[in-house]
Amino acid sequence: MALIVQKYGGSSVADAEAIKRVAQRIVAQKKAGHDVVVVVSAMGDTTDELLDLAEKVSPMPPARELDMLVTAGERMSMAVVAMAIEDLGYEARSFTGSQAGVITTSLHGNAKIIDVTPGRIQEAVGEGAICIVAGFQGVSQDTKDITSLGRGGSDTTAVALAGALNADACEIYSDVDGVFTADPRVVPSARRIPQLSYEEMLEMAASGTKILHLRCVEYARQYNIPLHVRSSFSQKPGTWIVSEVEESEGMEQPIISGVSHDRSEAKITVVGVPDKVGEAATIFKALSDAEINIDMIVQNVSAVSTSRTDISFTVAKDAGKEAVAALKKVQEKVGYDSLRYDDQIGKVSLIGAGMRSYPGVTARFFDAIAASDTNVEMISTSEIRISVIVGEDQIDAAVRAAHSEFQLDSDQVEAVVYGGTGR
Repeated sequence: MALIVQKYGGSSVADAEAIKRVAQRIVAQKKAGHDVVVVVSAMGDTTDELLDLAEKVSPMPPARELDMLVTAGERMSMAVVAMAIEDLGYEARSFTGSQAGVITTSLHGNAKIIDVTPGRIQEAVGEGAICIVAGFQGVSQDTKDITSLGRGGSDTTAVALAGALNADACEIYSDVDGVFTADPRVVPSARRIPQLSYEEMLEMAASGTKILHLRCVEYARQYNIPLHVRSSFSQKPGTWIVSEVEESEGMEQPIISGVSHDRSEAKITVVGVPDKVGEAATIFKALSDAEINIDMIVQNVSAVSTSRTDISFTVAKDAGKEAVAALKKVQEKVGYDSLRYDDQIGKVSLIGAGMRSYPGVTARFFDAIAASDTNVEMISTSEIRISVIVGEDQIDAAVRAAHSEFQLDSDQVEAVVYGGTGR
């Protein structure tokens, strides 16, 4: 007998028929003798619809009340999934994030999990019940208010629960058959990846691969919990995310695991920054105080004639206005000339653990990008990743070119997006 935590995305529980199908899959695990804890997202587009409602009511809704509203979607899902399981003759109990013991920071809209105290879940499992937990939410340790974990936070809920419960595995169900070498909507010939290391999946998630939430992979690595990414619409084997990837007999792991892209970033350039000690620190401290995450950073060499330089960096598009506002507050203190804001960009990343030991990967990547007539604006690297910023209208061409250059294309169509959203 194993303890398995399952997570079902919004497309997997989009309507009554989908919920019944998910209930049958959950019950099948219970029939096989396993204990099952399930985390659910809101049904279909419920979260977006609730956000639209809030915007119609108030252009600037209070963050606390917005969390109270949007977390209702997951509570609806947990209740109806529990009903469907009961209808199949098995006991199910639903729990909100706070009832499940998910304790978070007090930041509304993007709280982080501090601890999970799953006493009620353990008690219910011990009594033979199937537990259904509302994802994406918890309760603030300080204020005791309901908090949301940010988009994709149900993944994080599932893995954090799996860690707290010492689960044997965590299954993440969405509407695609695993992790692919590229987004199937951009590269229809993308190949399913049977296994990935936590390290590679972290880079892919950070680079725009939406199938798994970044923090969920961080938790999985921390607790060494195997992640199994599958589709709730098929019985295909999916992708395992593990600490070390097993090599097939007689074969080495491929140099490159995949090509990711991200359309959700914007570039800000601080023009004419005085070339003095501490100016960059002041700029990035202002952004830190505004709780804005920075991705890629490039600083030009200062001009000899002016002793001034330009600093460019990328942030999430939805944080762009706040970032510009934070920088304007310190313009007089820093003494920079102006700001440039560009949200018509995207990031394309090449990822693979084989980069460490194979020379020439960088040259091939940039040759492919150039051959697709794509202009590179910024470059960032890690041991197993190369990322470039390109114009928004050049993203697809760059992804396809890199994917083909490293022979990642499949001979047959493997990627099917059953629900249409990719989550």
